[in-house]
Amino acid sequence: MAVIGIIGAGEVGSQLARAATAAGAAEAGDFVIIAVPLKLVNNMPVKELAGKIVLDTNNYMAWRDGHYPMIESGEKTVHQLRQEHLPHSKVAQAFTHIQAPRIFISSRPAGDPNRHALSVSSNFPEAVELVTRLYDEFGFDTVDNSPLSESWRCGPGQPAWIAHEHQTRAELARNLTKARRNNLA
Repeated sequence: MAVIGIIGAGEVGSQLARAATAAGAAEAGDFVIIAVPLKLVNNMPVKELAGKIVLDTNNYMAWRDGHYPMIESGEKTVHQLRQEHLPHSKVAQAFTHIQAPRIFISSRPAGDPNRHALSVSSNFPEAVELVTRLYDEFGFDTVDNSPLSESWRCGPGQPAWIAHEHQTRAELARNLTKARRNNLA
């Protein structure tokens, strides 16, 4: 069984596990989930996360995070910035368009026609594979929305975000294609 380190005790983090310090969670985890908003000045334990797959559950929310012109202009996604902060890690966007309390109540067994799907974006195929396995263990199908530069497609205001209550794999894939840059929050 893999050890999952979780940095952050927000909605997603508190649903998935409990952790001590950010550096301790980063060091202990076989892979790590970051469940805290991005800061323009990096506050992540870079050394402890080096060589690890890092699942970033963050959504950019200007009302909470402040205005980041590079995100709002479409130059970069919040997940690309996280990857820049963690240059020796393999960042994957995960769990970003499901309400945290629904993570376990929305799960269904493999093959169920009503199985909910979640997206993943990464620049690293091994990170996509890990998230796909994790989603399947939690009872979800996966839609690969790679690379990280495409992760905005399931962010706040986009069709995949708005339809978060339930989307099959086909519905999620269709909603990702309907995304428009001017819908950024």
